[in-house]
Amino acid sequence: MANRLVEMISANARKYGDREVYRFCWRKDGEWLSTSWSDFALQTEVAAKALAMLGLAEKDTVAICSPNTPQILITEFGAFRNRLAAIPIYASSSQAQFDFIVSNGGARVLFVGDRHQYPLAYTYWKTHPESVSRIVVFKNDGLELFADDNITIFWDDFVRLGMSAPEEIAREVEARSERALPDDMATLIYTSGTTGEPKGVVITHSNYNAAIEEHLRMLTSINDSDLSMAFLPMSHILEKAWSFFCLTRGVAIAVNYDPRLIQDTIHEVHPNLMCCVPRFWEKVYAGVKEKIAGMSRFQRLMVSRALHVGKRRNIGYIRLGRKVPLLLEKEYSFWNARIFSKLKQAIGIPNPNFFPTAGAPLSDRICEFLRSVGIDVIVGYGLSETTATVSCFPEKDYEIGTVGRPLPGVHVRIDENGEILVKGPTVTPGYYNNPEANAAAFTDDGYFRTGDAGHFTPSGALVLTERVKDLFKTSNGKYVAPQMLESRLAENKYIDEVAVIGDRRKFVTALVVPNLSQLRRWAEKEGVDASDTAALCADPRTVGFIMSEINKVQADVAEYEKIKRITLLPHHFSIMNGEVTNTMKVRRPVVAKRYAAEIEAMYSDADVPQNDKN
Repeated sequence: MANRLVEMISANARKYGDREVYRFCWRKDGEWLSTSWSDFALQTEVAAKALAMLGLAEKDTVAICSPNTPQILITEFGAFRNRLAAIPIYASSSQAQFDFIVSNGGARVLFVGDRHQYPLAYTYWKTHPESVSRIVVFKNDGLELFADDNITIFWDDFVRLGMSAPEEIAREVEARSERALPDDMATLIYTSGTTGEPKGVVITHSNYNAAIEEHLRMLTSINDSDLSMAFLPMSHILEKAWSFFCLTRGVAIAVNYDPRLIQDTIHEVHPNLMCCVPRFWEKVYAGVKEKIAGMSRFQRLMVSRALHVGKRRNIGYIRLGRKVPLLLEKEYSFWNARIFSKLKQAIGIPNPNFFPTAGAPLSDRICEFLRSVGIDVIVGYGLSETTATVSCFPEKDYEIGTVGRPLPGVHVRIDENGEILVKGPTVTPGYYNNPEANAAAFTDDGYFRTGDAGHFTPSGALVLTERVKDLFKTSNGKYVAPQMLESRLAENKYIDEVAVIGDRRKFVTALVVPNLSQLRRWAEKEGVDASDTAALCADPRTVGFIMSEINKVQADVAEYEKIKRITLLPHHFSIMNGEVTNTMKVRRPVVAKRYAAEIEAMYSDADVPQNDKN
């Protein structure tokens, strides 16, 4: 059997038996139910036989569109036993996105989570009846199927199908596993596409094998007593690869069904590992800042001292592998008991190990703060095309301001234009049925063009500067990196989302989505009517206030990079409308088109920028 992931399930079932492999809760305030390794192995075996009973042949694909559930893992590992590939689709996908991915990937069986994703699969089947043989719904919560739907079954039916499979089906599944090759496609994951149409990224079993091995060499403190929370969508390559890595190490996974409930579920589960995006930590940091602002002067001085001590110990000594002086260690223990432990308890992570964080830049200030209080964020960088990680913080000797060092087996170089190029066993063999995209994506000597700009520090750490395609040039010939500004502004408690504008313009502007709850508090204090959200965002007093907050953040930014005008939006950027990706990255061409009128208005009297009136 060449499929390491399938072998891992069987091996860990023998090793751990009745120990927990995952826990899950469907509902808010519901019970978290635990499943053992032995039962998980049986579940994947049953799923494998059910998939074979549905008539799927080797190297066929199945699509999975669902919020996070254990059924995703069960289905994927069942597919792997059959030598099938799985296509993950974000639960928030539009009909157009769903149709494109299923059609392009050639999925014959469609798995969906609940009543929200079922219409996507049904509509696709109605328009492509010859392409779909079965729809399987994970959650049967009273969902009524459409009257003419004769191909949909629920998960329990799917399980019964596998349990009733004859012996010849079991033998066929085993034979498929034996015929599996390391270069077989395991996952076909579609890029979210900040520019252009999504492309299907082929991830092979050998890609996963290499990623697991290299993370084992890089992250040695993980062990089978840890508990990870699957918070990011399992359709995201970071969460998917991380979950496979955790399972390989015998780490149990708490599967978070609804990302909106993370503030509740994290306190119920208390994970000590969890993949995060910077936005999670930005909200934590903003909350801490607000709490500190409400303290007395004496309390603020105490917090300042505690952070100073935490920085000296954790960054000045522990980071470098140096022995901590006795007096410093004693003072740190004091502040840890008084402040840091209570902060971690308040977040829901009283006993943290480490927290991989990627997907967008994390500000140096927030990174330093988290490390100082004893929350070890592992800042990293990667793409779907690299099976998630290209580089990450090592456990020791990391450099804040970087995205860490390349994984041991990954080769990274910077080309003459500053673009990061990657080569190694974790890099995709290419895009699915897309020779034109492959020709553009790889150099003649086999390096993948990431589309990101960066450089190395003298010690060999990678600094990520900007998406090459996101860089824009003002009409004055100055290059601006919008993500740098956007990540800085995300630290401000009054700002939720930002899209920086300025390509071929005289100066830089921004579309800003304010944090409405914080903004309403400010409005109440200042006597500004907040009853109408749109009117509040259009009020010159509100715009002026947010502009003043932006100016605080960009005080040390070069003049040509500074945001001069803003428009406040009374609503968030929409995933469904394609304004942001499922990982909340701004899709700049879509935003520029959708908000063309608002953008033009900011340049209507271009000689009198808002910022210059202050």
